[in-house]
Amino acid sequence: MPETMPEQEARPENSDSSAPPPPRKMPRRNMLMILGIGINAVAATLFAVPIIGYIFAPARRRVMRADLAWVSLGQLTEFPQGETRLATYRNPLVRPSDGQTADIPCWVRRVSTEKLQVFAINCTHLGCPVRWFPQSGLFMCPCHGGVYYADGARASGPPPRGLFEYEYKVENGRLFIKAGQVPTLAQPPSQACADKPRRCACA
Repeated sequence: MPETMPEQEARPENSDSSAPPPPRKMPRRNMLMILGIGINAVAATLFAVPIIGYIFAPARRRVMRADLAWVSLGQLTEFPQGETRLATYRNPLVRPSDGQTADIPCWVRRVSTEKLQVFAINCTHLGCPVRWFPQSGLFMCPCHGGVYYADGARASGPPPRGLFEYEYKVENGRLFIKAGQVPTLAQPPSQACADKPRRCACA
């Protein structure tokens, strides 16, 4: 009887011995390390942005000062002589995200035909908005009891000085102020306060 040959293993016709091996899975430790590096990079970027902004702030201020503009408060006839009225202007350094906060109020006092005073609404104590009371002829801060005379000089309370004043000019019957000026303690007090040291404790 003829010997039976052992059955040959069936091989697929399309088998390729040079096929790449299946991809190896990344170890869990390596994956966590990459994730940690990414989170630290994002955190470092968030911390670096304000620091870089602080370092380059002086250069930005020089650029912003070129944008300071004279902003109109309206017709001069809107501010009768002998009265103090509230006015509002749009901050010339506004950003799209500022919205309504860029509308800044101020007090306009018409002393005479040619003389005016434009006060920042901020109290010189902590920056709270002051209100004008025509019955008493005083500006008063409802938050901490600061009081100012009609000419901006400090009357009583915690404020260390008189109200801040904007530079102003009148052109073609309209009142303009230097709206890019931001009231700070580095600026001089109101001229009325400086002229009356007995009524004001300003330095």
